[in-house]
Amino acid sequence: MMKKLILNNGVEIPQLGFGTFRAKDDEAYQNVKCALENGYRHIDTAAAYGNEESVGRAIKDSGIDRGEIFVTTKLWNDDQGYEETKAAFTDSLNKLQLDYVDLYLIHWPKGYDKARASWRAMEELYEEGKIRAIGVSNFNIHHLDDLLKTARIMPVVNQVECHVGLQNRVLQDYCKKFGIYLEAYAPLMSSNIGELLNNEHMIEIAKKYGKTVPQVAIRFLLERNIIPLPKSSTPERIVSNKDVFDFTLTKEDMDIIATLNNGRKLFPEPDNINF
Repeated sequence: MMKKLILNNGVEIPQLGFGTFRAKDDEAYQNVKCALENGYRHIDTAAAYGNEESVGRAIKDSGIDRGEIFVTTKLWNDDQGYEETKAAFTDSLNKLQLDYVDLYLIHWPKGYDKARASWRAMEELYEEGKIRAIGVSNFNIHHLDDLLKTARIMPVVNQVECHVGLQNRVLQDYCKKFGIYLEAYAPLMSSNIGELLNNEHMIEIAKKYGKTVPQVAIRFLLERNIIPLPKSSTPERIVSNKDVFDFTLTKEDMDIIATLNNGRKLFPEPDNINF
């Protein structure tokens, strides 16, 4: 059964989400529809993905009660700022064909001033009931430090690249102090999934539990109270990635996987982004 976590504002979030990065048009529609048909209730998209309309259509066509589906979208870099954020949010809401979103995130840090202005707009949208929770994505500790100087409402999550090769333990410890959960994009190492699939330690552990390497990688994050957002365009893998709630890794196996942390990022460093 899908586990839920309680965010620091009291809202429940399914601990496993379905990612839609790089999925466009009919592919995004079919992927999300498949995920919903197979028990996912947490869908993650973003304005920058260019698929909010397809995601919204899949949610509508699923026939599942809106209250059962947790929907996240994100504020793109070019739209940061107070008025800009409000306009961008309205555009996202219209594309998704929804009355509200469950979680709205600042997608990337684009300077302290922009983040503060965007956050102020998001706080107001939250207080108006148009967003059930607000958070950030790709924020390092210093970005959060600055935002929290003026924030009236605490972020509920920080969505970052996180997987067995980049375990983000220091960032997670910092976020824990404020009740901020880490969400993990690229939990299966994205384009470097071959490195994950061929790791001898992961293969051995997967055999022990009668599971696949991706299932063990996802379970490793779940055990750490992280919210993984695996993505796939293959129905069999969409289903398989969700089959992770019927086993628990031993401390010994958790410790073995912890040694695989090499700190190597597969996506841009937030302090160096130029988009």
